[in-house]
Amino acid sequence: MLVVEDEQVINQAVADRLSAEGFEVRQAYDGTAGVAEAASWSPDLVVLDVMLPGLDGHEVCRRVQAERPVPVIMLTARDDETDVLVGLGVGADDYLTKPFSPRELVARVKAVLRRADRPVESADLIRVGELQLDVPRMRTEVAGTSVDLTPTEFTLLATLARQPGRIFTRSQLLDALHGVAFESYERAIDSHIKNLRRKLEPDPGQPRYVLTVYGVGYRLADDR
Repeated sequence: MLVVEDEQVINQAVADRLSAEGFEVRQAYDGTAGVAEAASWSPDLVVLDVMLPGLDGHEVCRRVQAERPVPVIMLTARDDETDVLVGLGVGADDYLTKPFSPRELVARVKAVLRRADRPVESADLIRVGELQLDVPRMRTEVAGTSVDLTPTEFTLLATLARQPGRIFTRSQLLDALHGVAFESYERAIDSHIKNLRRKLEPDPGQPRYVLTVYGVGYRLADDR
């Protein structure tokens, strides 16, 4: 597990608590070092501060996810919905607002890792039209082409794909993530759906697969 935080006291406190829970932890104190450490070590999860010297947390998240999809929990000093949604929009799975309790941090880490380890209890292989999801391996193909999704994105897509055509509200999709992450931010689902469309759709502005049901939520096109 990688902790990227420039405030040494917070960095060490987070690292100590995660180590006490049995996780192997490495630390970085600026954005550039965080990107390098993630590339060389391939951590199972990154705890990432938004406000970092050099590269900020959003840019670090973009670069880390471009190399290899990995769960990211972002730390922010501002309880600002826009700030949170920007982080989710660049691929973060969860966020914590400072100050936070060590117990809450551990709960969030474990919830995100559960999503990564057990994305969906479902059939091993899901096919809907040109979409194919290999659930145990968390692999996604669109018309035979592999697409890299984060654990959260995969879980959302698999939830929709299990019942193509069914309309899911944002609240129901939040529940499918099995976590304590986004209780106050149903709009966070919109950010993840936007990311899914960017990766899946030939034209994200005119989606063919993940469809909006205005005023309600989302559904997966049920063409088979």
